[in-house]
Amino acid sequence: MLEIMLTGHSHYYAVADVLRCFMMSPVEDKEGGRVYCKEAPDIRLRSGVLEDQSTICATSDGTVSYHLPPVTSPVSLSREVKRTVYLALSHITGREAPWGCLTGIRPTIVAGELMDPSKLTEQYFVRPDKAALAVETYVNEQRVQSLIDGDDLNIYVGVPFCPSRCEYCSFVSSDISHHMGRLKEYWDALELEISTAAPRISRRISTLYIGGGTPTVGSDDDTKRLLDIVFGNIKVDKDTEITIEAGRPDTITETKLKYMKQMGITRLCINPQTMNSDTLRSLNRLHSAGDVIRTYDTARETGFDVINMDLIAGLKYEKAAELLKSTERLIELDPANITIHSLYKKRRAGISREDVLANDDDVDRCLTGAHDMLRAAGYIPYYLYRQKDTGHGLENTGFAKPGTECRYNVAMMGDARDVLSFGAGGMSKRVFGQDGNKFRVERCPCIKDVIGYIASSADMAKRKMDFFDIM
Repeated sequence: MLEIMLTGHSHYYAVADVLRCFMMSPVEDKEGGRVYCKEAPDIRLRSGVLEDQSTICATSDGTVSYHLPPVTSPVSLSREVKRTVYLALSHITGREAPWGCLTGIRPTIVAGELMDPSKLTEQYFVRPDKAALAVETYVNEQRVQSLIDGDDLNIYVGVPFCPSRCEYCSFVSSDISHHMGRLKEYWDALELEISTAAPRISRRISTLYIGGGTPTVGSDDDTKRLLDIVFGNIKVDKDTEITIEAGRPDTITETKLKYMKQMGITRLCINPQTMNSDTLRSLNRLHSAGDVIRTYDTARETGFDVINMDLIAGLKYEKAAELLKSTERLIELDPANITIHSLYKKRRAGISREDVLANDDDVDRCLTGAHDMLRAAGYIPYYLYRQKDTGHGLENTGFAKPGTECRYNVAMMGDARDVLSFGAGGMSKRVFGQDGNKFRVERCPCIKDVIGYIASSADMAKRKMDFFDIM
């Protein structure tokens, strides 16, 4: 068992976060003053903060010892503790993490503070290519964020239903093939929530994102009803960016596309995840790569110019190099946006952590290769985030042809703009400015359980009206 004893600080979460980069299932034992991992070599370390705010991490026998002065100003002890713990664990395991000791969701925050890839590498041990990606993405993200006025509101409408559950997914969604009867009840509840709160909104709507799950999961009439609920209550204008995450090609029909276009939707997501049909079948997705291409062509013929397509690096059932083939095929289609996610272990997903961590070096190499292919094809990275159990310590990055970036993605991930969410599982947030570019964020979650949401959507509406002062 590996133990890290804490002295002079109580940053258990920070220590566990770094330990998670190297080993499985760290445990925070606050009563014992330690973080430990049972499935690890028998090693004992001490993580300490000294009076001068420098940090130390060393083994009990002194064979491994790192002592660093602080680099943040004002000192962020959490970050400082991570630096020495990372160095000690890297020494012990002989491994390095692509993002060094930056374990947070948005490494672009630190990139924006330093604005120098070499400093990210020197201070936080970020690999040079990731450091350059972080700074480049931060610059593009800030440009897109400037297009969203701070007084504007961004709206999310969630539909947590899918035609089948992908093996890698544990999203709060219902397999509609078993719960078709709940969809009408969900529409009723969603209409009640939106019609109660939306008419009281006086702020301009900058972006509207209809996501899921799969919003187009039902029949043509189901999709029509959803859009009628949304556009019958939420006031948008000609400059509002409107996205629908159709996602699954097997749920998209020409009738749905025409009605979506008629209602003013400006951005469409068609997400193959891979262009390998064998992998798609194994993952329990009910479409082929050919279906993706046919649906994409129909969407373009219907008049959709801004289409996003998602891929996942490190999928089970295929070699890492399949990502490069899938990226090449999407580039040939020439969508405006291509987003590449890294597979990560979700709590209720069918895949195991071992599935996620398979072929580390190959997945890392192929993800870098896919990024290079996208840049060569004229795409630029404009938003980036990481997840706690992302395989291989990698990241999720949205690429876009310049001028087609999704403002909602930046608003949601950047924590610098207000978002009002409707529907089960949505997260609303208000951003309060303080000290120039620093922000204080308050969040208001919506009940995740679909049945619970159906029973309480009126209460959810009142909660959000109170949260946004729109009573």
